[in-house]
This record gives sequence, C-alpha cells and structure tokens, in this order.
Amino acid sequence: MALSISLDGKTAIVTGAGRGIGRAIAQKLADAGARVVLCDVDRDALQEAIQVIDSGGAQAAGVQGDLTKPGLPDEIVRVALERFGSIDIVVNNAGYTWDSVIQKTTDEQFQAMLDVHMVAPFRLLRSASQWLRETAKREIEAGAASIRKVVNITSISGLDGNAGQVAYASGKAGIVGLTKTLAKEWGRYNITVNAVGFALIETRLTKPMDDPETNIAVGEKHVHVGMQGQVRDQVLKAIPLGRFGTPEDAANAVFFFCSPLSDYVTGEVLVCGGGIHF
Repeated sequence: MALSISLDGKTAIVTGAGRGIGRAIAQKLADAGARVVLCDVDRDALQEAIQVIDSGGAQAAGVQGDLTKPGLPDEIVRVALERFGSIDIVVNNAGYTWDSVIQKTTDEQFQAMLDVHMVAPFRLLRSASQWLRETAKREIEAGAASIRKVVNITSISGLDGNAGQVAYASGKAGIVGLTKTLAKEWGRYNITVNAVGFALIETRLTKPMDDPETNIAVGEKHVHVGMQGQVRDQVLKAIPLGRFGTPEDAANAVFFFCSPLSDYVTGEVLVCGGGIHF
C-alpha cells in the first residue's frame, strides 16, 4: 500500500523558489496540497514557477525581490498571511556561492555570503515569530495544537569545510547554529526546526564554469558560480552513489522535515549528498 502524505490546508514559504532546488521544493509541497508563497530575486523565473504550480491546480503566490534587503522578509510574511491566513512551513533555501581562498576574499564578498545564508533566514523567521508564537499559544490553550515546520538549507561545506569557500562555508555553518538554537526556543510552540545539508546537486552552482548559466545576476552585481570541469570530474568519482543529486532528490529530503513523518525530530541536520564528505 502506497504511503500518501497530505499537506492540505498548510501554507508554506519557500525562498529562492524560482529555479533549481527551491523550485523543486515548492513544487513538491504544492503537489502534496500545500499553498505556497514563493520568493525569488528573478522575476521571470518566479512567475514561471508560479504558473506551473497554478496550472497543476495548487495555490501559489509570489514575492519578488532581494531577500537580503531588510524589508523583504516582512513583505513575505504579510503576503502569506493576507493571501492564505497562516504560516505552517518555512523553507530558507535562497543562496548562491561566491568563492575565493581567504587572501582573495573581500569584505563585500564575505559579508554577502553571511547576509544571504544567515542574516536573511534570521530576519524571515524573526518576522514570522510573532504570528507563530501567538497562534501556537492560542492553539495550545484550546487543546488543538498544530505542529509547524522550519527547514533551513545548509551545505556539507558548512559542516566539514571546503577549500576555496571560506565565506560560503562560514554562512552555511552559521545557519546550523541558528537551526539548533531555534529548535530549543520554539519547541514549546510545537515548531520543529531542522536543516538539510546538500553536497553536489545539479544546479547553476555546480555546472561547468564555461556554461553561460553560471554567470548570475544578484541585485546590481554579477557573480560567476559553477565548478571547474576537472574538479567536477574528481568530485563525481568521490560520490559513493556515483552521480550528482537532482533538485528532486534535494526536495525529497526537505519534504521529510516538512511532513508529519518528522513531527518528533527537531534540531537535526540531514545530509543529502550521495554519501560524499569533503
């Protein structure tokens, strides 16, 4: 008998949802019945993702903008509550790489990685905290408590370190601390807070560096992401499962923490990386 997991009646926020892993997560949640608020800096990608979800019969709303701008997290929370009346799942997925060894890493570069991987998730969760806490208190008093979910995205770079990614790894390590602390603060509100750490997933961030898609626009600046072809080949040989992960593989791992299957799991980091460790 097949296991069917429904998220009917739930509202999910997914950042960085216009393409890649974020889009796969948003689609996975929508397929399970959740109403989804997607956020992305790329307007065209965001609108396309929303249209695909809408065409499948699910409900979706979008917030376009740079998540590192202080006011955007408040806007995301406002849209979720005005459109759908609740916040039940938050997936902090938005991010990108901007790599250098430490002696070549500028202050701007280091701060940019902290801003998108640590500060932005912190602000979004802080923005949602009042509604989440007050709603949980009312539900508990009424004897009708609901379990809500936060999933933060980290990386094996943040867990094990990775040469050439001092800024990115620092940001991704920081989100683990945020995850474990909020798990302890928010347990009394029936909110589980977990993280998924990815290794090599097939996105723009892991394409060969000569691919045009690896030159990405982030606000007013352009950042060259991707991997050198020789490095990609070496890493592929080190993955026990013998392949890079797909965005759908990544979404499946996140879905576990969004679903009732993980209702008694909090403060944990699940590595989704095909068995590789740097």
